[in-house]
Amino acid sequence: MNQSTREAFDVVVIGSGPGGYVAALKAQAAGLRTAIVEKDARFGGTCLHVGCIPSKVFLHTASLLDEIREAKKMGIEVAAPSLDWNGLKRRSRRVIAKLAGGVSLLLKRGGVETFHGFGRLAGPGAVEVVAADESGTTRLEARNVIVATGSEARTLPFLPLDGDRIVTNAEMFSLDELPARLGVIGAGAVGAEFASMFRSYGSEVELFEVLPRVLPLEDAEVSEVVGKAFRKRRIRVRTDARVEAAEVVETGVQVRYRAGEETRTAEYDRLLVAVGRAPRTTDIGLETVGIELERGGFIPVDGLCRTGAPGVFAIGDVVGTAQLAHVASAEADVAVAAIAGREVPPLRRDRMPAATYCVPEVGSVGLTEEAAAAGHELRVGRFPFAANSKANILGDPTGFVKVVAEAEYGEVLGVHIVGPHATDLIAEAVVALDHEATLESLARSVHPHPTLSEAVAEAALAASGAPLHA
Repeated sequence: MNQSTREAFDVVVIGSGPGGYVAALKAQAAGLRTAIVEKDARFGGTCLHVGCIPSKVFLHTASLLDEIREAKKMGIEVAAPSLDWNGLKRRSRRVIAKLAGGVSLLLKRGGVETFHGFGRLAGPGAVEVVAADESGTTRLEARNVIVATGSEARTLPFLPLDGDRIVTNAEMFSLDELPARLGVIGAGAVGAEFASMFRSYGSEVELFEVLPRVLPLEDAEVSEVVGKAFRKRRIRVRTDARVEAAEVVETGVQVRYRAGEETRTAEYDRLLVAVGRAPRTTDIGLETVGIELERGGFIPVDGLCRTGAPGVFAIGDVVGTAQLAHVASAEADVAVAAIAGREVPPLRRDRMPAATYCVPEVGSVGLTEEAAAAGHELRVGRFPFAANSKANILGDPTGFVKVVAEAEYGEVLGVHIVGPHATDLIAEAVVALDHEATLESLARSVHPHPTLSEAVAEAALAASGAPLHA
């Protein structure tokens, strides 16, 4: 195998997902000579190619199907819609190709040097890049390294993933045909989104969650609304249910699960495993710089994304924070600022927003009511979308906005939204928490009418004890 050495870079980034490519662009813009290493043929990482972006393309089509089915209620006569599965896959590939080309162009215009191959640390101040065809190795001298290698879908030891019948989210976007019967293990954000979209496509869907409620990391009242909405849509929701075995048979996948004291079986055309994501920290040379992994395989870092090894930073899914694209991008900004010598406050990880694009949508930031009650006296306000003008205009009055605040000064500690466009509305709450807004300041901020955003102000009024429209 041929080996070459490149002169020193100020920063070498391993991985080109929304953490890695943002870090590379920001580092180069800060005047730091920067290189990025990507093991795959195209830049963009899991989020762009088999995660956030294709899933939202598929979810948008699901939403359009639902809207067209309800068109008569809006005064529109239209024939019953049908899904073109292959057409949807082609559209998804076009969107991905366009965005991947955009990332490549940004790196080129930004002056970032790019390397394709498997990147790993090779001791202090060095990164080794093995060509995809193993024809050669390039050694990069690096004053600083940012590890942004991302994550991959977890599985369970008794579930034999085959990429066809028993699959992860990555394979769901390339199935040959729409499954008539879909089983989903895991009712977190990924499982809930796939259960929601495939039900809209017409599949029979059964959703398994070992914990007592769907979206178990969200506020309990939010989870309750989503669970009821799923059941109303005839998604079979099995909470407190543990899948114990799965076997591929001639007619599909047979699943054995335990619900309470009873053991049951079910059969599906496809079984989606959505039980979380594991960091990609294997065989990337961490031991060569003395980094020991935390439980779960995560890289320990401080508030500025510094590891215990001098000059080595880690961001995104490998560090044990919320495994979300926007969190990785925010961590990229902090890491580059630290390398460039700029003063930057550590990230408030408790203020990272979460968004789930099922029906109904969920957006949240800050503390849940349960978590906040553990250390604060609270004022809590809720405002239902059923009382919001725009939600009724849209014909989508499901859900509510919930504001959680500490009692003495009214500082907002958390906002939780379930309902129409919750994933967009939550941005206002992120700004509110970042600026330490109070119930009074949030309620007094003038919101345009008629909009869904008025529900945020109304929830703040309700928490203040002065509800207006509910």
